[in-house]
Amino acid sequence: MTSSKTLLITGASSGFGRALAEEALAAGHRVIGTVRGIEAKRAFEVLNPSRAFGRLFDVTDFEAVDGLIAEVEENVGPVDVLVNNAGYGQEGIMEESPLDALRRQFDVNVFGAVAMTRAVLPYMRRRRRGHILNITSMGGFITMPGIAYYCGSKFALEGISEVLGKEVASFGIAVTAVAPGSFRTDWAGRSMVRTPRSIADYDALFDPIRKAREKKSGSQLGDPVKAARAMLTVIDSDTPPTHLLLGSDALALVRDKLDALAAEIDAWEALTCSTDG
Repeated sequence: MTSSKTLLITGASSGFGRALAEEALAAGHRVIGTVRGIEAKRAFEVLNPSRAFGRLFDVTDFEAVDGLIAEVEENVGPVDVLVNNAGYGQEGIMEESPLDALRRQFDVNVFGAVAMTRAVLPYMRRRRRGHILNITSMGGFITMPGIAYYCGSKFALEGISEVLGKEVASFGIAVTAVAPGSFRTDWAGRSMVRTPRSIADYDALFDPIRKAREKKSGSQLGDPVKAARAMLTVIDSDTPPTHLLLGSDALALVRDKLDALAAEIDAWEALTCSTDG
């Protein structure tokens, strides 16, 4: 690393957040990590008593976000990098999944990230520097049956990230949407919320997908530590990407999606253009 930075990572007790915190500390950075339990806070701060700062916080406590950032800026120091990592997966056939599940999914995965970003932007803008990493997913590019709400939230965060990057580039602030593929985190395990099955018509389509995901959990191709190191490389870059895929599976699947999209656009080009005046 060329210089020490202060990172604020949401959801730092496990998964990508924990891996990134550990790697950032090992590289000499300071890390503020939000966690949701006192034991998790203690475990986080033990990582490095002088450079790891735990904060008890739920990203859906929207009214408290501004206060959190103000307190961190005053007591820890300027936030150089915000990593919006907190999130979870909502699995369920859309017809079976209640609207409240959609609201909760977006509250955490989208509104939480946006609230944190809006709170830190005034400080970064005044300093004319900063970097925001939004952890999205290959599910922000590709889709599969049974995770409509999750994919919807990640598609939203991808779009918001891209627009925000254009809005703040002139202030020296970079925005990167990091889209991992399948990694050995708790996403498909204890962190996933699963809607109970109720409509037999979907059994043949979705039951094999759910069973395969449960079986694969914990043995995915992706290594969270290597993902963390990749993110640190991006943080250290003078020209960070707007979008970064992580994992060969994400790369292959997104390329297939782009090829299919291009073919579909070409196939319907005449009808598309027929609407011009």
